Amino acid sequence: MSTKKYLVFDIGGSNGRCLLAQFDGNRLSIEVIHRFENGHVRLQNHLFWDILGLWNGVLQSLRKAAAEMGQDISSAGLDTWAVDFGLLDAQDNLIGNPFCYRDPQTIGMMEEVFQRVPKEELFQITGIQFMSLNTLYQLYAMVRAGSPAIGYAKTLLLIPDLLNFWLTGQKKCEYTNASTTQLLNATTRLWDRTIMERLGLPDHIFPEILESGQKVGVLKPWIAEETGLRKLSITAVGSHDTASAVAGVPGLSPNHAYISSGTWGLLGVELLKPRLDENVFRYNFGNEGGVFHTIRLLRNIVNLWLVQECRRIWAQEGRVYDWDTLASLVHSAPQFLASIDPDDPAFLVPEHMPGAVQKYCIATNQQVPKSDGEILRVCQESLAFKYRYTLEKLMDILGRRLDVVHIIGGGAKNQLLCQFTANALNRPVLAGPVEATALGNLIVQMVASGDVSSLEEGRQLIQKTFPPKVYHPENANLWEAQYCHYIEAVGLPSIQLVI
Repeated sequence: MSTKKYLVFDIGGSNGRCLLAQFDGNRLSIEVIHRFENGHVRLQNHLFWDILGLWNGVLQSLRKAAAEMGQDISSAGLDTWAVDFGLLDAQDNLIGNPFCYRDPQTIGMMEEVFQRVPKEELFQITGIQFMSLNTLYQLYAMVRAGSPAIGYAKTLLLIPDLLNFWLTGQKKCEYTNASTTQLLNATTRLWDRTIMERLGLPDHIFPEILESGQKVGVLKPWIAEETGLRKLSITAVGSHDTASAVAGVPGLSPNHAYISSGTWGLLGVELLKPRLDENVFRYNFGNEGGVFHTIRLLRNIVNLWLVQECRRIWAQEGRVYDWDTLASLVHSAPQFLASIDPDDPAFLVPEHMPGAVQKYCIATNQQVPKSDGEILRVCQESLAFKYRYTLEKLMDILGRRLDVVHIIGGGAKNQLLCQFTANALNRPVLAGPVEATALGNLIVQMVASGDVSSLEEGRQLIQKTFPPKVYHPENANLWEAQYCHYIEAVGLPSIQLVI
């Protein structure tokens, strides 16, 4: 067969990328052809996304793709982070800049929502993990504050859906991202109007749900003319980047867990239907939508955000480290100096992440890490232990053992963290592919176009082309003993597994 070409847009909190993917009938290849910056912007005590900067990056990517590859591109698919959204007026104009999920407007909103819709009832309807950043609490905060934008809004579109609308003119919400809003019914897979009514949210602004693998539309004429891509269609992929990442896990099986490791870490398993039982609620796991009618039972963990913010602060202070230097600093630092809970609110949006780590250690009566390497080692050892703690919760929910853990995404490049994770879990860790999100995005496009028959076949193709690196546990007894110290140091309740 002739080589097929696809475009993959993968946009995260710090940057966006356009990748060219090719399939020669036997193996895949994928390469970045354009990068563009992203990041939240602070204005008058609020945090916003530069959505027009992202849009310009998408257009530049299309121009570059056309210049380098011509019109012989089968389709394009776009994924971003979850929960954030733009509002359109009756003329389809954007009403203001989209808020960033780290914006402080949602502080206290969860508790107010629970007064109108009890927490247990909300979970039974949506099956979603409770996080103050969820779309539900952002919208409620705007209604509570009397935001004029809500009154003017005709349509709500999550960030990938907004970009797809600007590309095609089609206003629809793709299922995997819609499921993260905590406004979608986990059973019916439709917007839950009863929640909206009880919270005073306008239910007319929520558009039709589109399943992954369906066609969104074709490029608007002016974009096709400007870029030269007159035949390009847009496919609805797993528009939530984690949904695409999980679609890209090679060899995923029922007794395997995954950690999608980036700014956030998402640890979970793939299921065929949502779990809404007591343990899922008690452990605050969520049933997020996956591609092709799967469910991602998972929990969010504050992840490489710790490392990224430390690196950013040190750069501001004049200590600019590349990633290899950071790894060397961690490797040479003493082990098990102290522990932190990565999910403590102190680490969500601190002004100075290294200082926040030190203050946490002081507050919990632990030895305080002083050097940059010591601070990073505390963060990474603690992440490995938090993975272990979260995995134990997941096994308690499932009532069975999970024997292997896949680490996908950027964290798969962090060899020390992967080894720490294998040690802490006392299980093999399969690291890679780093580009799991882009590959999962690609596989959905390939299934939609008929180049592969199923998600399973696509995963086999990924495994064949990008085999993972295996990390085996080392010093398991030492790490087991330190895990007990970790639980005590950060004040987490122990989990008694009977499996």
